[in-house]
Amino acid sequence: MKKQLEKAWKEKRPIEIIYVKKDSSISQRTILVYGVTDTYIKAQCLKKKQPRIFKVDSILAASFQSKTYKLYA
Repeated sequence: MKKQLEKAWKEKRPIEIIYVKKDSSISQRTILVYGVTDTYIKAQCLKKKQPRIFKVDSILAASFQSKTYKLYA
């Protein structure tokens, strides 16, 4: 899964993740990855249109999306 996140970062492709939030609920988001470390993923959440940081250990699944998004600078 970490390889998919790194590929999304390098190719600047949106990726959908399913993760466990701090309150133990499950959430699904489509993100653009801006950085990957051993512990965290820095990304732009396309749903909230805000930067987010996700713990790698909290991500349950990641998959590429076929949709294209228009990026605003």
